[in-house]
Amino acid sequence: MLYTVAAVDLKRDNLRLHWKNPATGQPYRTFEEVAARLRKEGEQLLFATNSGIYAPGLEPLGLHIEQGKTLVGLNKARSGGNFALLPNGVFWVKGDRAGVTETQAYRRLDIQPTFATQSGPLLVQGGQLHPAFNKASSSFKVRSGVGVCRDGRVRFAVSAGPVNFHSFAVFFRDVLGCPDALYLDGSISAYATPDTNTQLADFAGIWTVSR
Repeated sequence: MLYTVAAVDLKRDNLRLHWKNPATGQPYRTFEEVAARLRKEGEQLLFATNSGIYAPGLEPLGLHIEQGKTLVGLNKARSGGNFALLPNGVFWVKGDRAGVTETQAYRRLDIQPTFATQSGPLLVQGGQLHPAFNKASSSFKVRSGVGVCRDGRVRFAVSAGPVNFHSFAVFFRDVLGCPDALYLDGSISAYATPDTNTQLADFAGIWTVSR
């Protein structure tokens, strides 16, 4: 399987999460809209991808924090779809640090990040694959995720074709070297670079890397 991977160095790259355009109060929806906003701020978009799973109306299904403000609170659901395939978790950014933290541990730690998104399931936790993953699973979909890796970098990955959870998690752990990784979303997942845009559906949260 081929993957598109973006490696983010938080000491020099600006990694930000976006949901609503402050000029309109409405969700950005597209990578192009967010890129236009960044250009107005003097930033160039280097990479963008969808954030976590969202609900109808382009509402993040779980925790969503921008610029230190909690726009959607933690979701404590214990059943219903991939999001609630526990353990799930939170990907967070605070200054030049980032983490993927299991949801209950996140609640206890009081991290107070600058940006954060909640999704599920956790792909890898402390080097261990999610206990529900089955190597022989026939559930194949395009998948996207994010990991915090041993070299300190954040890595986003979007599969080029359908893949099951087990293979996707192994890719993060064994190929990218990420002991902690979080599933973001499935079939609609996409990415953009300065010369590529694979988006086919509107998004609620959008992560961007810019300089």
